[in-house]
Amino acid sequence: MGYAHPESLVSTEWLAAHLGDKNIRVLDGTYHLPTVKRDARAEFAAKHIPGAAFFDIDGIADHATDLPHMLPTPEVFQAEMRKLGISAETRVIVYDVYGFQSAARVWWSLRIFGHDNVALLDGGLPKWLAENRPTEASAPAPAAGNFVAKFRPELVRSKAQIAANIETKVEQVLDARAAGRFEGTAPEPRAGLRGGHIPGSRNLPMTDLVDPATKQLKSAEDLAKLYAAAGIDVKKPIATTCGSGVTACGLAFGLHLIGVDKVAIYDGSWSEWGLPDGPPVATGPA
Repeated sequence: MGYAHPESLVSTEWLAAHLGDKNIRVLDGTYHLPTVKRDARAEFAAKHIPGAAFFDIDGIADHATDLPHMLPTPEVFQAEMRKLGISAETRVIVYDVYGFQSAARVWWSLRIFGHDNVALLDGGLPKWLAENRPTEASAPAPAAGNFVAKFRPELVRSKAQIAANIETKVEQVLDARAAGRFEGTAPEPRAGLRGGHIPGSRNLPMTDLVDPATKQLKSAEDLAKLYAAAGIDVKKPIATTCGSGVTACGLAFGLHLIGVDKVAIYDGSWSEWGLPDGPPVATGPA
């Protein structure tokens, strides 16, 4: 059983051979949780894959809300992609410094605004560095692209939609957070949030999708087993959630690799649902 979308995952060997291609654009989509106290943009400036640009998950966002990195308007996203040198014909390759953590948020953001020609670098920067491949510190501004955003509302869910789904059960909700956070036994990294999970949701920590040593995605067969073990029927509608809409995209990417494309992301995720005056919360195992 191979990946249903092998084109959505490229190897370090492939990227090294295609770095100079004029239609390839490499993006560093690293995002750090606030508790980590790391500066992703500063790290990018110091060391990145040659020719890469930085996709600022916090910057390319809706700044009219207190919720972290919510989707921007199509107009804002279009303008930002043009600044990054992305056009309709651009093949975008995304990586992050963890291997597989936030790059999938960039993958989903491009897809929700109509750009399907986007892939993740398998193993991310850790694998690239382990193979002693080149990096650089300079990042000259690219020539402007002509990206045109075409919003796909079916790929995102609001709090109201997820709340209504508790009763209708039209969609299976799958949470990417660690088991302790899902069950309410471990604290949330963001202060002031309640513990637990959306009632009726299932749990599959996004970290389970990768080999811990290489940071590469597991085989299609292993991925399918993980979703099944979490209680998910891949033939039925799925929405994914997490702490703030980042690692939920990793679960969606894993589903994409095994041929499940109609997956929505709850953008507000626990940063919204877990607020003190938020909707009902369940605790304990799924």
